[in-house]
Amino acid sequence: MRLHVRGIGLPDAEPVDWWIADGVLSAEPLPDAQSVFTDGWIIPGLVDAHCHVGLAPQGATDLDEAAAQAETERDAGALLLRDAGSPVDTRSFDDREDLPRIIRAGRHLARPKRYIPNLPIDIEDESQLPQYVAEQARFGDGWVKLVGDWIDRGVGDLAPLWSDDVLVAAIEAAHAHGARVTAHVFGEDALPGLIKAGIDCIEHGTGITEDTIELMLEHGTALVPTLINIENFPGIASAATKYPTYAKHMQDLYGSCRDRVGAAREAGVPIYAGTDAGGMIAHGRIADEVAALTGIGMSAHDALGAASWAARDWLGRPGLAHGAPADLVCYAADPRQPGVLGNPDLVILRGRVFK
Repeated sequence: MRLHVRGIGLPDAEPVDWWIADGVLSAEPLPDAQSVFTDGWIIPGLVDAHCHVGLAPQGATDLDEAAAQAETERDAGALLLRDAGSPVDTRSFDDREDLPRIIRAGRHLARPKRYIPNLPIDIEDESQLPQYVAEQARFGDGWVKLVGDWIDRGVGDLAPLWSDDVLVAAIEAAHAHGARVTAHVFGEDALPGLIKAGIDCIEHGTGITEDTIELMLEHGTALVPTLINIENFPGIASAATKYPTYAKHMQDLYGSCRDRVGAAREAGVPIYAGTDAGGMIAHGRIADEVAALTGIGMSAHDALGAASWAARDWLGRPGLAHGAPADLVCYAADPRQPGVLGNPDLVILRGRVFK
């Protein structure tokens, strides 16, 4: 079936008409197209730039539950997901026309006992990190995920997992295979080595400082702060009674997070929206993350862009353009207004209407 939508398109806020056939957008009128939306706002499909399809609070899921997670994202308008590490192979979802497109980073890479049990690939000898990075680069969709820091129980606090020279070799290996690298980082100490080694993105980044912001600008490092997940830090701190230094550190990072991320935004660090859904965060909450980005100083327009057109450009995926995949979300009201984004009136994925 050929479809037609008309409305105000973002980011330009100009009237647009799009026709859809065979899952592709056309700027040229198509005969016999059915108009399914004619009055409102039209945006490129939303992006959750940090989620985990196939992961639940109890650990890895089966494929049926993973598919249900992806459906929840779709119904919220998130039609492009950067899966920032998952123990479940969801590549079979690429053949399903009813599920969002997924950009996978493969498995998390960590040291033994330095991350959530059973989630990462544990690497005994850190000198083998470049080899494992190359393997995940071949497995994934252009991204590799490192665990940059985690609690070191011998130290009793957050500490880096990798030596600086190993990071240089590992990131070079990823880039040689055409993949970008990102890393989970909560604290301060792991950031300089990762950024100087040429990492492409930092996840969470609650420990960024003025010095590391300058490094990020110098090296072109992006930030996905997962602000709604940072709300879990006080609970993590309260549960860490055996490690008081770590508990205080997590509480302090929580207290300073918005100021630090706000400073990065003001300095010009590229920031994108990601929820960290799949663990302690439920799927389908990208609208909440966009709202949280306005709390660190982003305009409503730029915060929405960080979860739509700007994020798509960063990930190398098209927005609303002639010949692009027909992945779009429609709203009766301006989605930049409070309370609108999380309630799309029409979701079109791969040229099919789902809501």
